[in-house]
Amino acid sequence: MSTAIIGTGNLGGTVARHLVGGGESVVVAAKDESKAKALADELGPNARAASVEDAIAAADAIVLALWLDDLREVIPQQAHLLDGKVVVDPSNPIGFDEKGQMFRTLPEGQSSASVVAGLLPGSAHYVKAFGSLGAVEQLATGANREPRIVLFYATDDDAAEATAQRLIRTAGFEPLKVGGVSDAGRIEGPDGELQGRIFDLDEAQATIAKEGAKT
Repeated sequence: MSTAIIGTGNLGGTVARHLVGGGESVVVAAKDESKAKALADELGPNARAASVEDAIAAADAIVLALWLDDLREVIPQQAHLLDGKVVVDPSNPIGFDEKGQMFRTLPEGQSSASVVAGLLPGSAHYVKAFGSLGAVEQLATGANREPRIVLFYATDDDAAEATAQRLIRTAGFEPLKVGGVSDAGRIEGPDGELQGRIFDLDEAQATIAKEGAKT
């Protein structure tokens, strides 16, 4: 199995580092191919750089570590290469104003997952994952703790679920499903009730059960 990481910013770089640390072979790609090469060189022999097209074509699973606005452009361009692939989407519907304050970029109640899943070809296997913790601090520093920190995921697809579980464990976290794509807003910023929260597995399961009982 090989995994492509599209995007080499804070999130893409962190996910790539954790996966390589867990023994995964990764292909990294970015619009600026020099940044992808620099990241691959840093990560060592289990990583290589490629163009976005070649990375997607060569991988079994693709982590789209891009801003939502960028995904609206990239996915239609690469849709023909995403047929039958597992697509991992960490995106959140967030932006930042000129003062650095975070704001929601989609209407209330609409998830980034619903937008991204709707752009993909019908044969793609979609899962929302790797975006439920802040990339710079929580995700970067939280791998391989004891007990392991939970990374939530949401999907309606069995193949995507199996891949998400494997990748999350390889990255040094504990996977826990919150539901299907319709539930993905619970783990998205800026206002998902499970977004940015640190749990071990028992705490996370208890919290999901408690929140579920409210609804």
